[in-house]
Amino acid sequence: MAPLCPWLLLLALTAVPTARGACPAPADLKHADGSRTCAILFDKSDPYYENCCEGAQLAVEPGADLPFLPSNWGNVASSLVVAPRCELTVWSRRGKEGKTRKFSSGTYPRLEEYRRGVLGDWADSISALHCRCY
Repeated sequence: MAPLCPWLLLLALTAVPTARGACPAPADLKHADGSRTCAILFDKSDPYYENCCEGAQLAVEPGADLPFLPSNWGNVASSLVVAPRCELTVWSRRGKEGKTRKFSSGTYPRLEEYRRGVLGDWADSISALHCRCY
């Protein structure tokens, strides 16, 4: 039984990051008229995936280039979803300065799980962004 335990632990750890919880599916990021949204940022996250992607939302349109996020959104995003065939590039400091990361199409319910350098993570750390769809 002992050789099986490490495999079960590995399976559990690899299954968690793909959990979507309450987050919308990337393919659902569309307006009523059929046009798409590039990404949505959420200000709430939680240790339980089913409680992520809640609270206030910031919808980002394709081609949006925001070196300065709206004042109430700087260093606030804790979850995000990126639409299919889109890519969200984020920066840790205003004016597109500091650390950077690209999020491809997918669901990211807990930005605490994505490292920003040695000592930080991306939760409450996004200060600028650029979203493009192809």
